[in-house]
Amino acid sequence: MAGKSPWGDKSSDSGSGSGPDSGPNSGGGEGGGDKPKGPRNPWLPGGSGGDTNRSAKIEDIFKNRGGPRGGGGGGGPRGPNFRMPQRPGGKSWFPIMVVAILVVGLLTTSLHLIGPQERGVVKTLGNFTRTMNPGLNFSAPYPIEIIDVEDVQGVRTVRIPDSGQQVKLILTGDQNLVDLSYIVRWNIDNLADFKFRLVEPVETVNEAAEAAMRASIAEKELNETFTGQGRAAIELDVRERMQETLDSYRAGIRVLGVEIEKADPPAQVVDAFRDVQVAEQNADAARNQAQGYAQQVLATAQGEAEAFDKVYEEYRLAPEVTRQRLYYETMERVLSQNDKTIIEASGVTPYLPLPELRKRSATPQPVTPAPSQGGQ
Repeated sequence: MAGKSPWGDKSSDSGSGSGPDSGPNSGGGEGGGDKPKGPRNPWLPGGSGGDTNRSAKIEDIFKNRGGPRGGGGGGGPRGPNFRMPQRPGGKSWFPIMVVAILVVGLLTTSLHLIGPQERGVVKTLGNFTRTMNPGLNFSAPYPIEIIDVEDVQGVRTVRIPDSGQQVKLILTGDQNLVDLSYIVRWNIDNLADFKFRLVEPVETVNEAAEAAMRASIAEKELNETFTGQGRAAIELDVRERMQETLDSYRAGIRVLGVEIEKADPPAQVVDAFRDVQVAEQNADAARNQAQGYAQQVLATAQGEAEAFDKVYEEYRLAPEVTRQRLYYETMERVLSQNDKTIIEASGVTPYLPLPELRKRSATPQPVTPAPSQGGQ
């Protein structure tokens, strides 16, 4: 028995023109039998009928999943067909799977767990309808209702100038320029207003902070921006101005605080400012020194005046005794540092100069070398 080829019978391929069936009256000729002329297309379904020499269509390839090995013209075995598993009753699982997917989708888009620091806004068909508080909340499934959750208690910061801009020059009240950098801290006060009143809330905070800072600095002098007390006053004023502006916009933003990080003169004149600061510091040091000396002299004078008042009170009580006492104290103070010679009135007796002798004994005497003996 001759083997079969997916491209036709071997006998027809090898015996064309030489075998017994190659004659004009054979079944493979033009007028004899129903066997098609030429090799069969292996991608077409098997069988005796039909045009097996035409080009295969995409439908034919999927019908004949066994490929060219599915058999020649007699409808041989084909590849396995994929079929979904069926329920015990013979029905398909497909409707149940569709229903399960829809139920899961409804649950995931209808249940919302809001955190303690969060709030949610609900948009029904694109329009704001209500807000959600912390806890488990329910809504209509997506896309009927869309939920937008935001952290309303978290502190947000805005740095001015940002990283791309290093210099922010502001004009002071005394017509000087100061280079300022500061931070604004804020959070969300009303989520509905924050979401739907402003197009760019963060940009609005930036602009309100810059306007408030320029207005506040314009009322201060340059030296006030360099001191700690002046900076604290500026920060409080800027915060109040910002809050008033944002409240007028109904922005739903609460300004927590403003902190000035840097307040320096412009870089072009920083050397001159440093010289002025050094001169001011030297002047302050000299002023403090003079004030200290004046206070010392004043305290000494006040002490002497109090002592004089006490002596005067004693003098009024006993003039002779007080006069004699003052005389002795004065002489003791004057003669305590001088060499003294005491002479009695009846005769002259020289005073032994003990202080002079004491000074001489305290002075070291030079040592003279002893003379050498003989030739030694």
